[in-house]
Amino acid sequence: MGVTKKVGSTGRFGSRYGVGIRKKLLKVESVQIQKQKCPNCGAPAIKRKSRGIFACKKCSHEFVGGAYSPKTLTGGLIGQMVSQKRFVPEAIEELSGAKEEVKEVKEEKEVKEEKKKVKKTEEKKPKVKKEKTEKEVKEKKEKKEVKEKVKEVKKAEKETDKGEN
Repeated sequence: MGVTKKVGSTGRFGSRYGVGIRKKLLKVESVQIQKQKCPNCGAPAIKRKSRGIFACKKCSHEFVGGAYSPKTLTGGLIGQMVSQKRFVPEAIEELSGAKEEVKEVKEEKEVKEEKKKVKKTEEKKPKVKKEKTEKEVKEKKEKKEVKEKVKEVKKAEKETDKGEN
């Protein structure tokens, strides 16, 4: 099979499906292949039955986890809280702290992306729009009114021409 240093087990797909999808698959497969310990008996004999459901081959203990791995980050935090008997107030603080960190990182990324977009638009359009004065606004309105009157006159002329024929 196509296993290389760079692409690992996703080398079997060649250039199909795109780089991003192959990288995501590589991360998931590396977690799936690892031997996981059973939370009940501790034996490294866990088998994934379906999405999020795992079973131990030795003691036949079934439990839920993440889609591809038996333990998730939030599941680990909750497990610690249960074992230490720390619940609502402290747990909420920990989870909210983690959420705030994630939000900060996302906001930083968004700010960087916006700055890049602004730079690109500035490079493309060096023209700066000037603010319109009241005089310019009045002139523009007058031009529109004149155009409308011209249209009305043309319509009237057409109607009279049709009436004569």
